[in-house]
Amino acid sequence: MRTLINDIVIPLRDTTGKPLAAVYRLMGDPRNVAHAKKVVQEKRHKEKHAPKAPAAKPDKKAQTNRRIEAAAGESPAPKPEAEKSSQPPDSAQLEKSLAVLSKLKELEFHSRGNIEKLAELSLTIEDELKQKVFVEQIGALYSAQDAFQSKILKLIEDYEAECARLKPAE
Repeated sequence: MRTLINDIVIPLRDTTGKPLAAVYRLMGDPRNVAHAKKVVQEKRHKEKHAPKAPAAKPDKKAQTNRRIEAAAGESPAPKPEAEKSSQPPDSAQLEKSLAVLSKLKELEFHSRGNIEKLAELSLTIEDELKQKVFVEQIGALYSAQDAFQSKILKLIEDYEAECARLKPAE
């Protein structure tokens, strides 16, 4: 990047007077990138160690209906085993699914970083080193990483919908 002052081209320089590296042209100040990474990590840490939601209380109306039926001499219809044990596995399944979702988001985060690094390397190889032989190969890597990024974003979206489905209605 260059700055135009009165039709004079001045390359952007750092505090030591050297021209800015490719990474600054692509991503801006690395302190901002590091700060953004730290914020994301703190959010994940808080989510991971957040207090668990309290267990669902039994439905009072259902308990009252069972007592009335028992008092009337009717025994309530026994629930199938699958229904009785469905609550704990659902919460366990939700917890495990949320852990998987967290790992998928971590993969996506690293994928985004890989795309940024590949873009930087591509500029370095093509513009600074003038190694045209490797431009096509790094372009293929960039395309593959971009395809992975698109697919993992779609998977995360679908998996978030599944986790929302597993959450108990409040």
